[in-house]
Amino acid sequence: MRPAPPSRRWTVLLAGVGGLATETAFPDKSWWPMAYLGVALLLLALRRDSARWAFLVGTVWGIGFFLPHLWWANEAVGEPIGWIALSVAEAAAVGCFGAAWVWARRAAWLRDRAWLQVLVVAVLWVAVEQVRGRWPFGGFPWGLLAFSQTDAPLLRLAPVGGTPLVSAVVVVVGALLAIVLVDARRLRVGTASAAFVGVVAVTFAPWLLPLGSRPEAGTLRVGAVQGDVPTRGAEAMSQAEAVAANHAAGTEALLGTVTPGELDLVLWPESASDIDPRTHAGIGAAVDGAARAVGAPILLGTQRFLPDVRYNDYILWEPGRGSAVSYTKQHPVPFGEYIPYRDFFRRFTAAVDLVGTDMAAGTGTALVPVDVARLGRAVPITTAICFEVAYDDLIRDSVRAGGELIVIPTNNASFGHTQESTQQLAMSRFRAAEHGRAVVQVSTVGVSGIISPNGVVRQSTGLWTPAQMVDTLPLRTSLTLADRLGPWPSLAASALAVLAVAAGLATWLRERRGVRAAAGRAPGPRGGG
Repeated sequence: MRPAPPSRRWTVLLAGVGGLATETAFPDKSWWPMAYLGVALLLLALRRDSARWAFLVGTVWGIGFFLPHLWWANEAVGEPIGWIALSVAEAAAVGCFGAAWVWARRAAWLRDRAWLQVLVVAVLWVAVEQVRGRWPFGGFPWGLLAFSQTDAPLLRLAPVGGTPLVSAVVVVVGALLAIVLVDARRLRVGTASAAFVGVVAVTFAPWLLPLGSRPEAGTLRVGAVQGDVPTRGAEAMSQAEAVAANHAAGTEALLGTVTPGELDLVLWPESASDIDPRTHAGIGAAVDGAARAVGAPILLGTQRFLPDVRYNDYILWEPGRGSAVSYTKQHPVPFGEYIPYRDFFRRFTAAVDLVGTDMAAGTGTALVPVDVARLGRAVPITTAICFEVAYDDLIRDSVRAGGELIVIPTNNASFGHTQESTQQLAMSRFRAAEHGRAVVQVSTVGVSGIISPNGVVRQSTGLWTPAQMVDTLPLRTSLTLADRLGPWPSLAASALAVLAVAAGLATWLRERRGVRAAAGRAPGPRGGG
């Protein structure tokens, strides 16, 4: 991967094109092989031996990727500053990857071993992904390379090692492809052919791995209601009432498909009733009426307000009994659901005040038990709200705690007709395969979907339309290897990345001292008489 480096102009061009190419691997296009090409172009652009230049090149690649990938943030805020700031911050993480890669490959044991470099560069990428998924403000793990592979053979690696493994293998394929491109140009047929065989083998070998999808603890008959938000621009209270009424009507519309009592559970999305039915008698009556009509409990999203703070709750409503069980969102979105350092950021834009009341984080496991009379037991259901689908640990901890089905309630009404909802559906598909669980993503406005434990979409809805889905889903209790390994793959990648960079820095310092010592021993000019 390191013949004569390209000019600075070419490195910037390669990086920019690589970032744009990688974005097309994600929804809505979902051209998954483009992730390999995008990574290959980035690595080709990083051949110059300058960490500072590599930071710039990596940032350019990141901007080419994140600006289109996060376009929905502009739609949500209504002005570009938030979208641009978020994209640049995420792009800077790729810049850090570029600098780290230049430092690491200076290590004597790595410098001339292209095949070993393939593994090290993958480890570095995963480590940077894990850091940006946790920091700052709790991180933002959107756009992980793993989420581009839901239609690819690599999805079958999800239950083996989760997002760290799948992202790492994407980078391995990209690095091998970079070797193919370089050696083919230099007419090194042998190494180019070997690298190409590696590309094909690594890409398609995971097809041999099975993905379990059969019921292990019975089945659950569920209905999912996408009520729509038809009164955009209305006053907040009247809109909240209308949205709740839409979902109540959608629940009763399920009776065109099923009979009362046939369903075990009905799913409403996040913010299906932003007026809390636990404290508002009129909304509570509407929710209870819908639950009684269909003869099943309802899981629904609502907002709980306290003085100066609010919580995003997903509650279980039992017909005739109300709600006694709930889960509170643990990862509120910074600058979307709460504003950190509000006074500071207000100096740059008044848009921070669009979030009037900050959302606080809940605690506990994302798990809601639902009593199912037909099964004679309570079924633990994993309930990760909206953007929480992107966080590895939250869903994994819930599945390990007993979750037999995953529900992702979400409210995409702020994102218009952008690709945000389909990006989220891809993450839900990944989680299904990763944990071997059926997943239901249910949205106020779409896209909603029902996904088998092998990541296959069984049903889905369109955007900005009312819709209902009914399905019988397998309940599963076995844990995948990814569940059992927990955080260890990401921790191992982070530790190895630190060691690789440290080894490169040590080699550079040792060689620099050697050059200085040699210069000091060189004889000086002889003086005249």
